[in-house]
Amino acid sequence: MKAAVWHGRRDIRIEQFPDPPPPGGDEMRIRVDWCGICGTDLEEYVNGPLYIPVDRPDELTGRKAPLVIGHELVGTVVELGPNVTEFELGDRVAPDTLLFCGECWYCTRHLVHQCRKLAILGLMTDGGCAEYVNAPARMCYRLPAAIPSETGALAEPAAVAVRAVRTGGVKLGDTVVIVGGGNIGLLCLQVALLSGAAKVYVIEPHESRRRIARSLRAEQTIDPTAVDSEEALMDLTRGAGADVVLECGGNPATMRLAPLLARPQGTVVMIGLHNEPIGVNLFPVVCREITIKGSFSHIYDVDFAEAVLLLGTGKLIAEPLITARIGVDDAVEKGFERLLHNKGEHLKILISPQNQS
Repeated sequence: MKAAVWHGRRDIRIEQFPDPPPPGGDEMRIRVDWCGICGTDLEEYVNGPLYIPVDRPDELTGRKAPLVIGHELVGTVVELGPNVTEFELGDRVAPDTLLFCGECWYCTRHLVHQCRKLAILGLMTDGGCAEYVNAPARMCYRLPAAIPSETGALAEPAAVAVRAVRTGGVKLGDTVVIVGGGNIGLLCLQVALLSGAAKVYVIEPHESRRRIARSLRAEQTIDPTAVDSEEALMDLTRGAGADVVLECGGNPATMRLAPLLARPQGTVVMIGLHNEPIGVNLFPVVCREITIKGSFSHIYDVDFAEAVLLLGTGKLIAEPLITARIGVDDAVEKGFERLLHNKGEHLKILISPQNQS
């Protein structure tokens, strides 16, 4: 089969790759319709290996590079493992791609996203940027017939947003500010409103993203390159600050800013990933008694299931976030390279392994 295969930093090759083996007892083979490029995929392309094992095989999957990248996928069931009874051939499904041992302290408490051996399709084993992929049936969710497959490809990032908003405890009447209006930020905007937030403000430097945020019912957007974001937010909230701050930028500037936007006894949820120390002024955190939480990934039958439901009922809108659809042959030049050099112009680029140039 043809696939986008990660070999090393700045080395993703479109090549013929072995088909997945016959699905195990509780697995299904999925013909991939679409696979989105995640920010983590881009980081692996530019700065990897970060998660991808290269020196020794992953403890849970037994795989190491080279491997097929991609973990935001949707597809059609084409083969069932012998123990799978809840799906049928031809079902369209979105699989949660987190793999876990089921035995460690965290798994036995259903904190599977914190599994000591956590692995992810497309990072620790072959993923979705290929014609076919195997996935555990228990991690898959059937898509309603009325929604396009492209919408289902956003289930994974939507699940990240669902968990982040839940972690922040957003409730009826809250004021929420989102720092970073990328794909995750715009999904958090929608989930926060669905959770009862009265007003959601979005801080984002790119006008195209601010425009989308406003179309998705952001109360107001703030351009951090034109005004002081803290002052602007305090003016908009009459000096109160936000009940919940969702940090989705994942860079030192946005991470330093986030605690300054919360009201006394407010909550800051750190969602963006940045793997280096940064300087943060904790004086206001202490004096205002601000709570800072991390929110990582999602749990398949809690956050992921909710994300598929919201997308399937049309309550969560995906279409404005999809800025390009390409074939797998163009995955590097029109996918990874385009995102790298034109971040402001693109949110989610979807790759179809079935459509090849």
